[in-house]
Amino acid sequence: MKRVVITGLGAVTPIGNDTESYWNSLKEGKNGIDTITSFDTTDLRAKLAGQVKDFDATLYMEKSEVRRTDKFVQFSIAAATQAMTDSGLEGSIDPDRLGVYYGTGVGGFDTFVAEQNTFLNRGPQRVSPHFIAKMIPNMAAGNIAIKFGAKGPCVCISTACATGTSAIGEAYRTIKGGYADAIIAGGVDAAVSPLAMAGFINCMALTESTDKDAASIPFDKRRSGFVIGEGAGALIVEDYDHAIKRGAKIYAEVCGYGSTCDAFHVTAPDSEAVASGKAISACLTECGIDFDASKVYINAHGTSTPLNDKTETKAIKNAFGDDAYKVHISSTKSMTGHLLGGAGAIEGIAAIKALCEGIIPPTIGYKEKDEECDLDYTPNTALETELELAMSTSLGFGGHNACVAFKKCEG
Repeated sequence: MKRVVITGLGAVTPIGNDTESYWNSLKEGKNGIDTITSFDTTDLRAKLAGQVKDFDATLYMEKSEVRRTDKFVQFSIAAATQAMTDSGLEGSIDPDRLGVYYGTGVGGFDTFVAEQNTFLNRGPQRVSPHFIAKMIPNMAAGNIAIKFGAKGPCVCISTACATGTSAIGEAYRTIKGGYADAIIAGGVDAAVSPLAMAGFINCMALTESTDKDAASIPFDKRRSGFVIGEGAGALIVEDYDHAIKRGAKIYAEVCGYGSTCDAFHVTAPDSEAVASGKAISACLTECGIDFDASKVYINAHGTSTPLNDKTETKAIKNAFGDDAYKVHISSTKSMTGHLLGGAGAIEGIAAIKALCEGIIPPTIGYKEKDEECDLDYTPNTALETELELAMSTSLGFGGHNACVAFKKCEG
């Protein structure tokens, strides 16, 4: 089996439109959640979101391409371009051995709504000929492949809010098995819109707090739902030997992946956390290394919903046993909100950067301890500490669970 490493990173987030600014904001505990101003929220009970700011798609695409693509594709191209530039991979790989594993939870939501309105108000003849190609979920992966001439496996992963982590993990397995030399992996969503928010509000998922500093508060007893966010993350997942041969910079080695399903309920997690715990356990087993639990960091899914956070706490306990109390945990959704299909990708980046720098980003806004969430969630302030292993966990509607682990790369 091949060794697998990470050689490039790219991010478009509510707290920074590149990896460096995103990571610096995480370390500083910067809150990217604010009142929505891009549309009228008068009739919506939720008023806050983590929105991408000052994004210029023309830095990565021609203006004609921007007109023909939905925002979720634009975010994806930006993150993928950053990651490819960071890796130096372009021109150094056989196109047939370069793949794309990139996903989304909902695809071109803005486009779907806009064209539906056109259909109803102006008739079917006025629906854009670009409608389908702008809207369908695989177009992030497809457009990335076109831009970089990636002729290897190209897969659109969609496991709801576990999408980004699933994409990284499945890319890891593909390269480990020898089916590609490198894969552009990640996830995206751009669904901060009235219709999407109405749906989440009515299924009791979004917080109705109007205080941006007390809205996305994972593991805090006051939590009342998640804050929707938008953005994208991309990682270059590469065969170790291929990376070494071309003299690539290596951030970390991917050393484990676990994927399970609760098979329990379409939206609620199984409160016993059996399957989610097994995803973490399987990931740890695949790592195959002895580690000190006090040198492990988990970037938790940590959505700030009452059910998720206590279930995820139990999952970590199921996987680590008593050592769970030694593990460092934080939820960076406290700063970004929940990027849905993009969450696991940017959170995987956060885990990797934490491992590289020995800095654990905080869970901001944490004030009131919940007796059912009694682990170390790194409240409010970043922590400098030596790390041996960094993990990212994700849980998605439909019962999807995914966990990926990274370690420092040694020859």
